[in-house]
Amino acid sequence: MGRIRQMIKVNARECWTLFDTGARNTYVVPAVAAVLSTSKMPHPIRAALGGEVKESNRTALLQGEIEGHLISTHAMVIDQIGDDEDGRSIEVLFGALAMQQWGIRLIPDEEKLDLSRYPEEFVEF
Repeated sequence: MGRIRQMIKVNARECWTLFDTGARNTYVVPAVAAVLSTSKMPHPIRAALGGEVKESNRTALLQGEIEGHLISTHAMVIDQIGDDEDGRSIEVLFGALAMQQWGIRLIPDEEKLDLSRYPEEFVEF
């Protein structure tokens, strides 16, 4: 598992983001969801994050920019993701499914993202 922390842009708002291959899904806090399109789910979804079970009853369409690359993915809205190792509040948890979708890989030794596989176009069969 790898984890990288950095800022991403979401509707011109800088958001502190944890890219975590150990998390399957993507999550955002309400302050980020406020600048996104959201919808209510018919039933809540529970996820174990940071040693506790968190519940979400809203989803968001996360559209943003990572190092100049545009992304769009599904995210669940939860009250609080948690703090990173430095005590900084995480606003977006970018999970493994979204990283796979956008060709994002982690380089833990350098604490940076590898966007060399970012798709310029999708080929669907």
